[in-house]
Amino acid sequence: MTAVLPSATLPSTLAGGLSRGRVELLMFLRDRTAVVFTFAFPAMILLLFGTIFGGSGDDRSGVSASQVYSASMIAYGALSTAFVTMGSGLAMDREDGTLKRLRGTPLPAAAYLIGKLVLVLVLSIAEVVVLVGVGALVFGIPLPDASHWLTFGWLFLLSTASCGLLGVAVSAMVTHARTAGTILNVPVVALQFISGVFIHPITQLPHWLIVVASIFPVKWMSQGFRYVFLPDSMRALEANGRWELGRTALVLGAWTVIGLVLCLVTFRWNQKDR
Repeated sequence: MTAVLPSATLPSTLAGGLSRGRVELLMFLRDRTAVVFTFAFPAMILLLFGTIFGGSGDDRSGVSASQVYSASMIAYGALSTAFVTMGSGLAMDREDGTLKRLRGTPLPAAAYLIGKLVLVLVLSIAEVVVLVGVGALVFGIPLPDASHWLTFGWLFLLSTASCGLLGVAVSAMVTHARTAGTILNVPVVALQFISGVFIHPITQLPHWLIVVASIFPVKWMSQGFRYVFLPDSMRALEANGRWELGRTALVLGAWTVIGLVLCLVTFRWNQKDR
C-alpha cells in the first residue's frame, strides 16, 4: 500500500507578507546610517523649529509655537517615513535585482507589498514615539486622554497606509534608485509648507493655496494631530475654524483607496515590465 503524502501548501499571502516584513526590518536595522537618519532628521527639524519659534504662540490659550510644531511634525514624520521609505526602498529593490529574484519565488506581489507596509508601520510607530517624546520632554506638549488617543489610532493608521501606498505608486516614476530621494522629497517638502506643518496658523497662506493643500492628505494629517495634542480652543486657528475629523477620515480614506488602485496599476517587478 502506497503512503499518501500530504500535498504541500503555499503559505497564505498574509503569512508570506508578515514573513517578508520581518526580513525587511532585519535588513533595515543592519544599516545603522539609515536607522539614525530616518529617526534623527524629523526630530532635529522639530528641535530647530521649536527652539527658534518657541517664544511665540497663542497667548489666549497658553499654547506655545513649539507645542504646535510638536503636534504638526508628527504628520511630517509619518509622511517622510512612510512615503519616502516605501518609494525609495521599492526603487532600490527594483534596481539591485531583489524584485527580479523574488519574482522567481512563490512570493506574490501582494505579500511583498505587505512586507514593505509592515516595515513602514513599525518605522512610523518608532518615529512617532521619538517625536512625541521630544515634544513632551523638551517642549511640554501635554499627552492626550483616552478618547484623543483613539482618534490618534485611526488617524495614524490611515496616514501611514495612504502615504505608504502612494510611495509605492510614485516609485514607478523612479528610473534610477540614486534619484529616488530627490524625486520623493520634492512633494514632501512642498506639501509641508502649504499644509500648515511649518507655517501655522495655516490662514497666513493665500486662500487658493489652502484649497490646493486641502486636496492632499498632509493638510488633514497635521490638522488631525493638532486636534489630538492641542486644546480645543486651537481649532479657531484652523482654515475653517473647526477640527473637521469626519472630513479628515474621508480624505485620508479616499487617498488610501487611490493609493491602493495606483499600486495595482503601476507595480512592476522590473523596469522591462513597463
